Amino acid sequence: MQQTKKLLFIYNPKSGKAQIRNHLLDIIDVFVKAGYTVTVYPTQCQGDAVRAARECLEGYDLLVCSGGDGTLDETVTGMMQSGRRIPIGYIPAGSTNDFANSLHLPKNMPEAAQNVVNGRTYACDIGSFNEDIFVYIAAFGLFTDVSYETRQQMKNVLGHMAYLLEGMKRLSNISSYHLKISNDGLNIEDDFIFGMITNSESVGGFKKITGKNVELDDGLFEVTLIKKPKNPIELNEIMAALVVEDINTDRMYCFKASKLTIESETPIAWTLDGEYGGTHTKVQISNEKQAMIIRVPDRG
Repeated sequence: MQQTKKLLFIYNPKSGKAQIRNHLLDIIDVFVKAGYTVTVYPTQCQGDAVRAARECLEGYDLLVCSGGDGTLDETVTGMMQSGRRIPIGYIPAGSTNDFANSLHLPKNMPEAAQNVVNGRTYACDIGSFNEDIFVYIAAFGLFTDVSYETRQQMKNVLGHMAYLLEGMKRLSNISSYHLKISNDGLNIEDDFIFGMITNSESVGGFKKITGKNVELDDGLFEVTLIKKPKNPIELNEIMAALVVEDINTDRMYCFKASKLTIESETPIAWTLDGEYGGTHTKVQISNEKQAMIIRVPDRG
């Protein structure tokens, strides 16, 4: 008798519009028809996917998660902590799904399940952030706490515009941070209102905002740092650049890097893949080149 393959399916039942409720049986059916014995685990609270992926991976051939980018972040983090490396499948079910869009994953959930079992494997970069892991973005400053403060209902109704609208409320009281930023051959010291280290073609639903010629497997991050505006005119220029998705202006630093050290005089709150990443005065960020094997649509 042929031994069946084993699949661990972790999903967030509350992600997005809780749409997985309407597709769960179809998704499992796709997996079973492809020859997998399926273990299903609905997450119960924040951080649950990290624990499930870390502690339950033994003996599995494929790890699949469904939810938003935060659920993917937790699942990948748990796998990295487990020391095991198996292919990952992702069925996006969040409100924005930046990383899924960068990988051109199907938006239809049963189709995304078919991609998990029939797609090709792709070795993708991820990031290390001190002792933590992020899949596609580490960020601080303006807008970065929006994703974990914006009410879920608002996210569901407005999609990525919810992030922008919530962020616009804060423009009258912008915090800035004096930072020292270094990597091989580069040293920057300035005041910044926002920074993001990304491996994605979009952030918050906005395409092309992360830079040009983005490759998800080249071992390099796209780094964007917005300097503190000196007056309302400069602030308007920054906002205009963001709205038209043209991030390169003389109000910003934009470059690629495989490693980065960022030091601040005061603790700064960071977000990792849209979830709270703690407050830090020093962070060391490294690109883990092609460390995640994920299923993507066959170019065929």
